[in-house]
Amino acid sequence: MPPPTLLFDIETVGLPFDSFDEAQQEYWLRPAQREPTEEARAVKREELIQQLNLTPLTAQVVAIAMVNVDTGRGKVLYQAEEPEQSKSEDGLVEFISGTEEELLDGFWDVITKFDRFVTFNGRGFDCPFLMLRSAILGIKPTRDLMPYRYDAKRHCDLADQLSFYGAFTQRRFNLDFYCKAFGIESPKSKGVSGLDVNKLFAEKHFREIADYCLRDVRATVQLYKAWQQFLSFEQK
Repeated sequence: MPPPTLLFDIETVGLPFDSFDEAQQEYWLRPAQREPTEEARAVKREELIQQLNLTPLTAQVVAIAMVNVDTGRGKVLYQAEEPEQSKSEDGLVEFISGTEEELLDGFWDVITKFDRFVTFNGRGFDCPFLMLRSAILGIKPTRDLMPYRYDAKRHCDLADQLSFYGAFTQRRFNLDFYCKAFGIESPKSKGVSGLDVNKLFAEKHFREIADYCLRDVRATVQLYKAWQQFLSFEQK
């Protein structure tokens, strides 16, 4: 019997820039000062502000999608202004809204029930983000999401596995590219990508973010199954 396996993905949004004090703002924008002209510095400052969503010190978790690889059942926990609860069209996935703290508490509760977890680039983003953001909010992680990198038995990061731990040094491919190569419908096929999340959150389109996060996870499940079938040499 394969171990119970959970596949998850997160979406994040930068905190308001004016929520940081003057010293923090100066530190974040410091790279812009190296630009040669004021016009270039202004462009760089805008670019840096758009990048706030990339670190747990400057961003919040707004959605976490989780699916049991074997059963297809799961949850999407997401931030919304009002309490919301519903199910996906196929009835397999629950959508539950809450505060960021409630999202994180819910995630850490769910993951304790699984022996293995799968991500796409989780080591490079989702896992350290979840752990550090939880600590900042006073929440104790229930699992170490960053175990030994070169053993996929606990954490299978498909970005590592499909690049053979960086053997392909020419280019690092994203989930969209891998999905299209393997004939899997891309989560971006509905016209939403990770680049749209900040705007969707600002416009209060919370469920759209949750739906996109679930599409990411379901596409990654298919990619994981392709990896298992053709590229994994683990003993059954």
